[in-house]
Amino acid sequence: MLSILIPTYNYTVIELVQNIHQQCLACSISFEIICLDDYSANHFQHENEQIKELSYCYYFKNESNFGRTKTRQILAEKAKFEWILFLDSDVLPENDKFIEKYITHLNNSTSVVFGGYKYEKRQPESSKILRYKYGREREEKSAEFRSKKPYQYVFSGNMLIQKKLFFELNYVENDKFYGMDIYFAYQLFSRKIAVHHINNAIFHRGLESNEVFFEKALQSVISRKRFLVDKVDIEQLNPLLAYYKKIKKYRLMFISKLFFKISRQFLKRNILSKNPNLFYFDLYRLGYICSEK
Repeated sequence: MLSILIPTYNYTVIELVQNIHQQCLACSISFEIICLDDYSANHFQHENEQIKELSYCYYFKNESNFGRTKTRQILAEKAKFEWILFLDSDVLPENDKFIEKYITHLNNSTSVVFGGYKYEKRQPESSKILRYKYGREREEKSAEFRSKKPYQYVFSGNMLIQKKLFFELNYVENDKFYGMDIYFAYQLFSRKIAVHHINNAIFHRGLESNEVFFEKALQSVISRKRFLVDKVDIEQLNPLLAYYKKIKKYRLMFISKLFFKISRQFLKRNILSKNPNLFYFDLYRLGYICSEK
């Protein structure tokens, strides 16, 4: 009935698997939980080996670091059921009805279902405040809110999808890129595939440091410029690309680059501070996409 697929890298995923395993047993469904380790450090691999002790649970390891996109492709190839539920490894369901809620959406006309993200109310240490603040303000949205712009809130870390559709949409090149959820969202959008948002959140717990998240965000900007900037109607999905295309349209590229060159260090200091301003974060990414070839 349901294959639950969890890519992991340098994270202990035991608590998540145990939680999901108990929920599946309580629902009396046919299921499997497959975890694929993307060449983590040895102690993480050793800890995650415990997954194999649970019924219908499997743990595999990549021979080298393939990246999240290719790892998800391999997981889908291993899945035996028609419906697959992707979960990030650093999450935990909001409640014990998580699997039950998704089951109600199996075998209906909707091909893709997104449950959403949440973050703990207690703030983390200042070294991780950027990722936390971004998550709380930009990702933690109700199903009603997400449904107004359904393709802007495609988060593959909590996604139920038919396996055959996933194979049609997933980017399968060997290169490693960050921020490929927007690529996946555009595939859904351009093919007019209906998506359904529900209130079935997972708590995102594995927050990166400010510096790591900042660098990943910039790599994500490059991915968007490489794969999506010239796509038809992409501005309907992504505000960053919408502003970038306006700057090009009104021939403001030189001014934008000059502003970014002058303000770059000031913006970065704020973004990596104990109280980052997300508007400055947006300005930096916009300047970055204008400046980078």
